Amino acid sequence: MSADDDGRLRNTLYRTTTRSGRRMTRARRLLYRLAAPLGLSIIRAWWMMCRVVRVEGGQHLAAALARAPSLVPCYWHQHQLYCGKFLVEQRERGLTVGWLISPSVDGELGAMMVRRFGGAVIRGSSTHTGARALRDYYQALVKDNISPVITPDGPRGPRFKFKPGALLLAQMSGRPILPMSYAASRAWLIKWDKFVIPAPFARIAIAIGPPCYVPRVTDAASLERLQTQMEQELKRLYGVARTALRAR
Repeated sequence: MSADDDGRLRNTLYRTTTRSGRRMTRARRLLYRLAAPLGLSIIRAWWMMCRVVRVEGGQHLAAALARAPSLVPCYWHQHQLYCGKFLVEQRERGLTVGWLISPSVDGELGAMMVRRFGGAVIRGSSTHTGARALRDYYQALVKDNISPVITPDGPRGPRFKFKPGALLLAQMSGRPILPMSYAASRAWLIKWDKFVIPAPFARIAIAIGPPCYVPRVTDAASLERLQTQMEQELKRLYGVARTALRAR
């Protein structure tokens, strides 16, 4: 689920054009190849300026990987920066983490950056190709042993509302959801989506919860209860991370 050598997109709904009509031209491809290393350098510099001082619950990741080679990492969209960093760094433990990237020309820049970080790319859109995205998630999770990250509130929100996609995927696959959160000693919030960007030289704590296994037979009422429980768990983990920072 990547790009062909000549830059054309494979396994996408939009092929070489976006919904707005943009195409993967040679000039755009060159621009992306220049922009991707620059973007990676900025992110890596930010990671180096901030220090992860505690990881709470690392044993839960080990327990989940002991039962199956892949899982469903789950955290709020706002916590992508350092939860994602932690997951990418777990390659030596056998974890291959993946992200859903828009199946459009516009998404190719993000796909290039994810690959260079060592992550896997799943081309799809939870907004426009939800059913296909769920199918591709399942393929990655069960057949390719890739652990696809799901941010259950998504970039469009509503914030801190646990949508059912991760639960459905866990139910279909038998793989567990691994809830995560992080806290920073000092941080900024992006105005439009409240994305957390730790201030330079901030201290970071990451909290990981017990893996959540969803029974194959789960009715709608049970699914709603699980959504509420997972919302509460992610809130709890954020509190655990904040407490870990105060303890130092």
